[in-house]
Amino acid sequence: MLLIWLGALCIVGGVLLLAIPPIWRGRLSGRQSRSAVIANGTLEPRQPGAGLRLKTSWPGFALIAVGALLMLVGAMI
Repeated sequence: MLLIWLGALCIVGGVLLLAIPPIWRGRLSGRQSRSAVIANGTLEPRQPGAGLRLKTSWPGFALIAVGALLMLVGAMI
């Protein structure tokens, strides 16, 4: 049972690890349009950040895979 809970915790942590960076990359002030390329007097980047990339998101995917493996092993025991 402990492995199942640990696996679930790893999956939730992996999803959070994947979801938080794209949320914070968006434009926070001014117009709410994602297509705005000019930052009007702010310190925000001129273009919104890219979405999920395997090169930068692999820790989240790995944590989800480890969590799924832990849940599978916990279910077999």
